[in-house]
Order: sequence, then structure tokens, then C-alpha cells
Amino acid sequence: MPTKIILDCDPGIDDALAIAFAHGHPGIELVGITTVAGNVGLAKTTANALAVCEFIGAAGTPVTAGCAGPLLRPALDARQVHGDSGLGGAVLPPAAASAAPGHAIDYIVDTVRADPGEITLVATGPLTNVALAVRKEPRLADWVREFVIMGGSSGRGNVTPAAEYNIWADPEAAAAVFRAGWTVIMLGLDVTMRTGATETVLRRMSGLGTLGTGLLLPALEQYRSVSEPGGPPVHDVCAVAWVAEPDLFGLVPARVQVEVTGQFTAGMTVTDFDFPGEVGSGNALVAMRIDVDRFWDVTLDTYARVADGVRR
Repeated sequence: MPTKIILDCDPGIDDALAIAFAHGHPGIELVGITTVAGNVGLAKTTANALAVCEFIGAAGTPVTAGCAGPLLRPALDARQVHGDSGLGGAVLPPAAASAAPGHAIDYIVDTVRADPGEITLVATGPLTNVALAVRKEPRLADWVREFVIMGGSSGRGNVTPAAEYNIWADPEAAAAVFRAGWTVIMLGLDVTMRTGATETVLRRMSGLGTLGTGLLLPALEQYRSVSEPGGPPVHDVCAVAWVAEPDLFGLVPARVQVEVTGQFTAGMTVTDFDFPGEVGSGNALVAMRIDVDRFWDVTLDTYARVADGVRR
């Protein structure tokens, strides 16, 4: 049976690619998408999620809008990375559908409550929606099957020397999420930075018809202008790929705390791999290894399944 997921995201180039992966992999059932402000504002992240779903043939997937800004801080987007639209150079037809009624926080709580132990919550944007959902219903931490994020790092940052963007964008929310009582499966920059879309990968994408030429390649072209020399990394795809193919990654137990007050380190995920081993002292499994070649084989095979259903 495929694993049911809710994808909480801020599309965003790599969020869009994560949506396509979640729709296409046979080991995943994409139950719903919730959106949050992050890479661009909430109106655009929601419109992008709807447009991507219709483009890839997933128009029946409910998209529910969430929080328009962080818990305590001013909203700071990443348009310099993702472009004004949020999808880089990809220009998708506007979606015919509208967002589902209600708020993402309620959607997350109600959907997981109705199916306890069966739904994995995957977050690939700032953690504002998740923090407020678990504040509203602390039992959410027990009801989810697993909780997976793309965010953080045990070492470097990508928006400051210390902090990764999704955590930095709302560190108070991230701190609350790591204290919520579940085990956070953290796919951070330690592994995601290794997923650069090389020229070989891009050539394979070019053979995926309209999916490649309409979404994957033009979106990643924007990323290439600001990415690592090895090619644009597809950070958010890693979180969804872990759900489908966990053996692509190697996880290490840790205790992660989020810095919220540091002048130079706000948003840092302070990762202790040598925490005392008593029950309850660890709160995370942190990805430190990835089989990059297999990751791309799985990802491109998944996109090949999606390609036939792409809106022409």
C-alpha cells in the first residue's frame, strides 16, 4: 500500500518538483497539499501549487492555504532564488480550480485525526503551519505516521553561514516543531546539497516531453543562476523521496535545537549527535548520507511516470 502524505510547502521551484514526485511515485498517495508563505507570498505559493497539480494531471488533489507570514518576524521571501513568480522560468497555465475552503492548520489536524497512524506529514517550507497545527492539537505528534522535513543542517547554512532558509524564515515555529514530542526526520543541507541536477540529469529531463520542457527545465534554469557548481540541487524532492525510498538515505539519531536569539546564528539547527542516550533525549533522525546516483534514477523514473499525464 502506498504511504499517504500531506505535503506542506511553499512552491517554490523545488517544491514544485517535490509535488510532481509525490504525484508520480507509486509508493506515495498524495492526500492533500497545504501552502505557506516562504519562497514567495502565500497567494503565489497557493496559485503555484494549484497550477502544478493541474499541469501534471493531479487536479483532484486538494490545496488548502495556510499562514501568510511567520509567527513573530516579518516575512522575508526568496524571490532572488525562485523568481518573482516562484517557479523560476516555468510559465504554467493558471489553474481552473481554486484553493479548498478553510485553513491549512485545520486541514492538517482534521485529516490526520481522521486517519491516525496512517498519514505522513511532509514539510518543505517554513514550519509556521505545522507549529500552529501542533499547538492547536498536541496529539498530532502521536497521530502522524511520521513527520519529515526538508530543512536545517548539522553544519553550513544557505541563507546565512549558520542557517538554512526554511528554518531561518520562521525559527520560532521551527523551535516549537522540534519540541513537539515527535521524532523529526530531517533531510537538510547535509544531503540535499549533493543532489545537483548535472548536465546528464538535465539531458534526461529533456526527454520527458512537456513535463521536461514546460516545468522541470525552465524552473531549474532559474536555480542554475544561483546554485552550486555541480548543478541546481533539488532540496525539497529529498523529503518526499525519503518517504518513498528511505534506503536512499542514511539517518543518524540526534538532538536538534533551533537558535532563535543569536545575532549571527538565528535559524541555526544546533545538532548534537553525542546526546545522552536516555529515553526522550533525542528528537530527530538527521540524514547524513545519500546515494546520489540512485536518487536521480528513482527521481527521473518517477518523472517519467508523470510525463504521460502532463497538461499539453
